[in-house]
Amino acid sequence: MVQIRVTQRDGGDVVVDAPTGQSLMQGLRDGGVTDIAAICGGYCLCGTCHVYVDESDLDRLPPQGDDEQLLLEGILESRENSRLTCQIECVAALEGMHVTVAPGE
Repeated sequence: MVQIRVTQRDGGDVVVDAPTGQSLMQGLRDGGVTDIAAICGGYCLCGTCHVYVDESDLDRLPPQGDDEQLLLEGILESRENSRLTCQIECVAALEGMHVTVAPGE
C-alpha cells in the first residue's frame, strides 16, 4: 500500500491507502475519493481523473506519455503540474505524495 494525501474539491483532505501496482485513479476511487469520476475507465480518454500534483512531488512521477499530454492540452483547467491519475501507477516511491483534485469542467 502507498499512502497518498488528497485535497478534494470541497477543500477537505483525506489520506488514501492505494494498493501498489494499481493505477492511482483506481486507488483513489476505491479509497473513497468521489471527485475522481474516471468516466472512461482509465483509458486516457476523458480527463475526469485530473489532479494537480504538489510541485515538490512531481519529480517522483514518470514523464507524461503522448496521449496524456495531448488530453491535458485540451483541458481548460490544466496546469504545469497537471496529471491524469489513470496514467500513474502506484509504486513505493509515491508514498506520502500530495495531489489536489482539479475542478470539474
